[in-house]
Formats: sequence, structure tokens, C-alpha cells
Amino acid sequence: MDLGLRGRRALVTGAGKGARCPGVEPVCVDLSSWEDTERALGRVGPVDLLVNNAAVALIQPFLEVTKEALDASFGVNLRAVIQVSQIVSKGMIARGAGGAIVNVSSQASQRALANHSVYCSTKSALDMLTKAMALELGPHKIRVNAVNPTVVMTAMGRANWSDPQKAQGMLSRIPLGRFAEVENVVDAILFLLSDRSSMTTGSTLPVDGGFLAS
Repeated sequence: MDLGLRGRRALVTGAGKGARCPGVEPVCVDLSSWEDTERALGRVGPVDLLVNNAAVALIQPFLEVTKEALDASFGVNLRAVIQVSQIVSKGMIARGAGGAIVNVSSQASQRALANHSVYCSTKSALDMLTKAMALELGPHKIRVNAVNPTVVMTAMGRANWSDPQKAQGMLSRIPLGRFAEVENVVDAILFLLSDRSSMTTGSTLPVDGGFLAS
């Protein structure tokens, strides 16, 4: 099925080697600092579609959370999304063409997970940011949505969840009984970027096998 994305230029922040978006041109940006990100985006050119995919997950028990973990997590998971989205949205508005933005959130935004207090907090903030962006950018014909995956079997996901004993606790709460593959999340993102979702904005779309329903 043609999603109508061919010819549109996409920016995918923090995309790993396994992330491929058929029909669009992904451009990976390393979000290391405000200044570096601003310079990098200045070289990208017009962007029609934005996927805020970069994130860090620093796992610490609540009583052991460090300032460094807070700064790094909120810096990448929230601040960078605001900065990148501001720059891209201003370009969309200047061209008068509208566009679509997808923020990659997590099931952890809506369900507390042990030792994930900072990560859960940043993703909850990202969900509300998505709604606020949709409210303000909608009049400019820019749609903003989020996807909220469960554990995804990227290289990092396999490394962190390869222990059957650890994985079983999470899998037992997923009605479909499995973790997500990369293409499951990519398909949801492509739908939200495309005109097939032209009446959808401010939404958070679980890609969680039913985890949040359990």
C-alpha cells in the first residue's frame, strides 16, 4: 500500500543502523549538545517529516538516582525533542507546507517500572509534550503524535532482555506473549507520518502487544 511518503524529506534523530524508513530519506543526527545539534540541523535543509527517536535509558533504583543520570536523560529524552522540533517546525511553517512529527515514547510513560523512575518520568513528559505540540502546531497543518512501544528487539533490547528469568516477568504481562520487533514500531511510525492518519494528532499509539491493557 502506497503511503504517499515518496519525495518527502525526513529527519530521524538517533536512528540506529537497523532503522530504515521505506519511501523517505532518513538522516541521523547525533544529539550531543544544544550547539552541535543546532549546527547539524542547519546543514540538513528542508524537512517534511520528523521522527524524534533518540533516547537514553539509565537504569537506577530511585534512591540511587544521580544528578548526571537526570541531566543526561532529560537532556536527550525531552530537551532535544523540544529543540529539534522547534527548528524543524519553524521551517515547515515558513514554507507553509505543513508536516508530521512522531515522537518515540514508551509504554513506561504510562506504567511504572522498577528502577526506571527517571526514564518513566521523561517518557511521561514526552507524552504530554506531544499533546501540547499538537495543540499549538495544528493550526499550521503540522500533526504531532507519539508511539509507545514495549521492549523492542534492537541490539540493545536483546542485550538487556536476553535473560529468560528477567524477560518472563515482562512477557507475562503482554497478552501477545512477545516483545516487539523493529519493523512493528517502524510500521506504526510510517502510518502516523503518512496521509493515512491525516485526522490524527496529539495521540499516543501503544505498540506493546497489549501490555497497557493488562
